[in-house]
Amino acid sequence: MAVVVVFAGSYVGYQRLSDSKCTGSIRLTVAAATEIAPAIEQTAQRWIQDGANVNGTCVAVTVNGVNPATMAAAVASEHKVTLAGLGAAPESVKVPDVWVADSSTWLLRLKQEATGFVPTDGKPIAQSPVVVAMPQPIAEKAVDWPNKKLGWKDLLAQLTTSTQLRTGMVDPTRDAAGLSGLLALGQAAGTGPQAQAAKVGAIKALANSASALREDLLQKFPHSADANDLATSLSAAPLSEEDVVAYNAEKPPVPLVALYLDPSPLPLDYPYAIMPEVDLQKSAAATALRQQLQTPAFKNALASVGLRSPDGSAGAGFAAPLGAPDASPAVSASKADGKSAGGSAAAGLDASVLAQALGSWAAVTLPGRVLAVFDVSGSMLEPVPTAGGADRAAVTRGAARGGLALFDDKWAVGVWLFSTELDGKKPYKQIVPISPLSSSRQTIQESIGKIVPKKNGDTGLYDTLLAAYQNVQNTWQPGKVNSVILFTDGVNENKDGISQQTLVAKLKALNDPKRPVRVVIVGIGTGVNRQELETIVKPTAAGGVFIAPDPAKIGEIFLEAIATRTGAN
Repeated sequence: MAVVVVFAGSYVGYQRLSDSKCTGSIRLTVAAATEIAPAIEQTAQRWIQDGANVNGTCVAVTVNGVNPATMAAAVASEHKVTLAGLGAAPESVKVPDVWVADSSTWLLRLKQEATGFVPTDGKPIAQSPVVVAMPQPIAEKAVDWPNKKLGWKDLLAQLTTSTQLRTGMVDPTRDAAGLSGLLALGQAAGTGPQAQAAKVGAIKALANSASALREDLLQKFPHSADANDLATSLSAAPLSEEDVVAYNAEKPPVPLVALYLDPSPLPLDYPYAIMPEVDLQKSAAATALRQQLQTPAFKNALASVGLRSPDGSAGAGFAAPLGAPDASPAVSASKADGKSAGGSAAAGLDASVLAQALGSWAAVTLPGRVLAVFDVSGSMLEPVPTAGGADRAAVTRGAARGGLALFDDKWAVGVWLFSTELDGKKPYKQIVPISPLSSSRQTIQESIGKIVPKKNGDTGLYDTLLAAYQNVQNTWQPGKVNSVILFTDGVNENKDGISQQTLVAKLKALNDPKRPVRVVIVGIGTGVNRQELETIVKPTAAGGVFIAPDPAKIGEIFLEAIATRTGAN
């Protein structure tokens, strides 16, 4: 029956195209997030019925609902890169002419990894605020809903101190609403050691009930009002407003309420991205379809699937969730030109901010093995004006302590130092071998204090990188990210060491796809040579080069390095 319906629909569409004044056919493929796909399909079919054409050529549109994470993996694969947290997409998933993901964060992440990914348009066609979803009885009891207004700082405190709330989220590497919630919590935590501890505590609390799929997370909410069920089920999670609307539409025994927390987090904005490989004819058809998605009819179609228009207003028949205020954050956070500002929690968002948030999540939740290699050459004594005059080594020690505090006990960490002649003629010296943090955290913490520059010491970069790579590969373990993270503020200056050509040749020979070792180099200050660093990283498995012109920022760069999986940045 389904096949008959598809063929009948195709014949009717063809017949209407034939009856119109247009000739030929431009076949436009659109992949859209599953919740918005029906509204786009409805609008596209109405357009076709009205004689859709571009300069006299008929337009046929195929709309497929695809999970954004799946399509992001397919786009990444086409550009020969990967995104953190995503595996490979099924071969059956093809990159379309137009992609409507649920959030611009997918486009930002892809652009950071793949320099050739430059889609056009990219403007939002819908919006769904990110809220904190709570079962109604729990919201009434735990946070005094609807009498009390909750902020992200309040939620952060609940996450780190309350034993009553069981919180969770969809893995932010795979879900835009989860990422938006993580960004908002990070901003609420602020900066400094205490803020870092609060952030780590919140991520650990969320990770305890994290899910790879939104549908799986929703199943963790209570299925009855029984006190036992309420106490053992999921209590709160950052989700989209549309998720809450769709969940309650099924009339569950325990409905969800939507908490619109201050400051408003980055909403889902459904960007309309025309893929870079699309030819001019299809691009013109995609632009024409885009115009159809700016009509009042499309706004009403969005309302029927629980979505708002880009300015945050809703079409006819929109079913606001329990807890939606008269003037929702989606509306109050909009600019006068109708484009969503995303709320103050989204201010200044760029790819590096996303990478830092995802780096924090990865450090806390994923198992890994890392050999941290620190430059202790004489130039590390240079003071850093933006760090109150502390030298580069002191700033690096601070970043190392902050990173160590993030890493969960599922990680194993080792510490090396390098300069020249640190261990006889060797330019490097092992301080702590790669050891499980579950039993060696204190030892590794103490080793950070040994990152002390050697006066007049030079930089034995090439020999050190080769030895570190061999060390991690020889002790390689499956099921974990095996990596070298090397911090340096200079160029190779070891006259008695190997040449760059020798290093590159040996790394190429050692590179084993069955035992991949990810190499990340963090360049400190302006004395590094980006081209040199990129050249020596290239032969290794996925990794990259990250430069911090201001050494005071290396903590942020370190988080980006953890989250980014391919390419040099």
